[in-house]
Amino acid sequence: MTGVPASAAGGTGRTVPRGKLGTAAVNQASLWNIANILTMVRLVLVPAFVVLLLQDGGHDPVWRAWAWAAFAVAMITDVFDGHLARAYNLVTDFGKIADPIADKAIMAAGLICLSSLGDLPWWVTGVILFRELGITLMRFWVIRHGVIPASRGGKMKTLAQGTAVGMYVLVLTGPLATFRFWVMTVAVVLTVVTGLDYVRQAVVLRRRGLAAERADAAAKAGQRA
Repeated sequence: MTGVPASAAGGTGRTVPRGKLGTAAVNQASLWNIANILTMVRLVLVPAFVVLLLQDGGHDPVWRAWAWAAFAVAMITDVFDGHLARAYNLVTDFGKIADPIADKAIMAAGLICLSSLGDLPWWVTGVILFRELGITLMRFWVIRHGVIPASRGGKMKTLAQGTAVGMYVLVLTGPLATFRFWVMTVAVVLTVVTGLDYVRQAVVLRRRGLAAERADAAAKAGQRA
């Protein structure tokens, strides 16, 4: 047999090749894999984190500790969902879109809330958010020429940002408060340095892509001649 009964194909009266039906079923089920579920959990944690952080005026140590817990869970799921998606071939279109949105949403929420509470200078929030938005737009700008991979510096930047924001969410005093200042300083430096490196990669990638397109067009024109 090369197909399945019409009742199994939705009652259309046509047979559906077994291979195509299996592929469709896998693609439909793949949305609900563990990696995507972790991404969705992270998206849900964004408003929960904001509510917890801003409770009682935003300066209650207990509520801030709960907010830190939500932020920490979001950061942990960020580590695991990408690893699981790559290791077990669970990459989906939803994950490609939702994962970076969730990453930037939780970080932006933390930075904006901390600045609005007066705990973090607005210029720090502005530098980090400008870099993240700019790099995201730049990736789309050059995507037809290729993909800019995440660098080791970019991963260190993400770790530094997450650590620094997490420390600012907690109500810290004394040496720990001083230490978190230097962690945030490192995060800002890595944000700027890696951002400039991504710009350099994007420019090189675009130049190579345009050169390849011109060479291909010239070759096709020569063949027609």
